[in-house]
Amino acid sequence: MEVRVLRYFLAVARAETISGAAESVHVTQPTLSRQMMELEEELGKKLFIRGNRRITLTDEGVFLRKRAQEIVDLVDRTESDFSAPDDIISGDVYIGGGETDAMRLIARVVRRMQKDYPNIRYHLFSGNADDVTERLDKGLLDFGILIEPADIKKYDYIRLPATDTWGLLMRKDSPLAALPSIRAEHLWGLPLLCSRQSLTENELSGWLGSNAGRLEVITTYNLIYNAALMVEEGVGYALGLDKLVNTTGNSALCFRPLEPRMEAHLDIVWKKYQVFSKAAEKFLKVLQETLTSE
Repeated sequence: MEVRVLRYFLAVARAETISGAAESVHVTQPTLSRQMMELEEELGKKLFIRGNRRITLTDEGVFLRKRAQEIVDLVDRTESDFSAPDDIISGDVYIGGGETDAMRLIARVVRRMQKDYPNIRYHLFSGNADDVTERLDKGLLDFGILIEPADIKKYDYIRLPATDTWGLLMRKDSPLAALPSIRAEHLWGLPLLCSRQSLTENELSGWLGSNAGRLEVITTYNLIYNAALMVEEGVGYALGLDKLVNTTGNSALCFRPLEPRMEAHLDIVWKKYQVFSKAAEKFLKVLQETLTSE
């Protein structure tokens, strides 16, 4: 299976037509059609459903699209690292993380590096801990920002000097908005939106104690933005971290911390024995310097 053929396959998946894909990768339609048929024969699976006007992917095709994109991304990244001039620190730094205010620290490091290392590019990936660690393990990310509790035994890490606070996101016209903080008993009977990760990793069970089963979770979310829209529309209340949604000015939303207070520490992690590119190595050094100076 050649990388070139995977690029052709991804082009077909995007264009949903052989003609459109052939134009984007600069090959003839017969050549591209033959390559796709040979790919299906090589894998022993049907990858496409060929309709009159468009091509869609089978379940196997959807699976291959994900894997092919990861392979192509890694190849592109490796080629970029090797093509960087020896006398100039340039290249790409890939950073993944969930929605957290700790990204402000990453932004300060990037801003600090822009003056001295203008040829370094930064690529941010948003996702929960499972998404980030999967990409770390596959070599698609240099660094990941994880919210504790997270399994970091297989990574090297630095604990960041930042914490996020757990609380309840609600409409400003909610009766609970008059409270300075939210206790467990305030949650009983409320329609709740909760992150999938916090439910599976029991982040809230210690705070709730034996009453965790009394929560009425009507919706789970991966990242908070869409959950905030549902809260704004009156669907329910979202359990989550502070500083991630604008609750000032004309916003219809407000945030109240949990009581007793529950904070989440943050770590930036990378694979043990990682061989960094020059750009990623410089980023880590400047990050450490920034943390020492602050």
